[in-house]
Amino acid sequence: MEMTVPMAVAVASLRGRCSDAEWQSRVDLAACYRLTELYGLTDLAANHISVRVPGEPDAFLINPHGVLYDEICASSLIKIDHQGNILTMPDFHGATYNVNRAGFLIHGAIHEARPEVACVMHTHTWTGMAVSALECGLLPITQTAMRFADIGYHEFEGVVLDEAEKASLARDLGQASTLILRNHGLLAVGGTVAETFNTMVRLELACKSQLAAMACGTPLHPVNDEVVEATRVEFLPTTRRPFGLMEWPAMLRKLDRIDPSYRL
Repeated sequence: MEMTVPMAVAVASLRGRCSDAEWQSRVDLAACYRLTELYGLTDLAANHISVRVPGEPDAFLINPHGVLYDEICASSLIKIDHQGNILTMPDFHGATYNVNRAGFLIHGAIHEARPEVACVMHTHTWTGMAVSALECGLLPITQTAMRFADIGYHEFEGVVLDEAEKASLARDLGQASTLILRNHGLLAVGGTVAETFNTMVRLELACKSQLAAMACGTPLHPVNDEVVEATRVEFLPTTRRPFGLMEWPAMLRKLDRIDPSYRL
């Protein structure tokens, strides 16, 4: 018996109906969603990755709530402002999707407070949640973890549904590129989608490494503060090229080999 493979969420193409710069951002963000799924960083349809729309400082793109990451394409992303007002709703051919409130509150808070930030990524991985629940937080016990020696911490205030939490989210992130949401998960920001994805993958690796080391039940070998700080500075984008710059074209080629429909 011939089997029919179900199609992903149907959506009308927005190509040609937005600026070239917005379309490129849509393609990059859709690719980031697919890669996040590919690398096992998803929580079903929860969580969000957003990108600021070039030339529109008060607008950003985010995923439709209820669509899985491996279904996201460039045309299915919703454009909203910092207050969550919908600016562009894709045509889902009769299906109804919207923006998750917690998503636009978290992402809107960061985009509004940090105009230089293009992309914001938030995850609920088991490793990120585990480290977020440790009193010690993320320890600088590996070279990868030392990159995040200035990571911020945000105390758990319940599910992020209150506008008042936007101020404390922005305050706790400060000028850092990463934030641990206590008893919740991880957040990363960057000047590009590529940089932000690279940051989150490496932050996730730092969490995995710490949990593996702690699980051994033997003392952890510390590194002195001066070396940790020097290593952190070596990782700064102002010290070397921005993260993700070299890998991103290869990541897109990887996706194109697997399923290029993210570009639709």
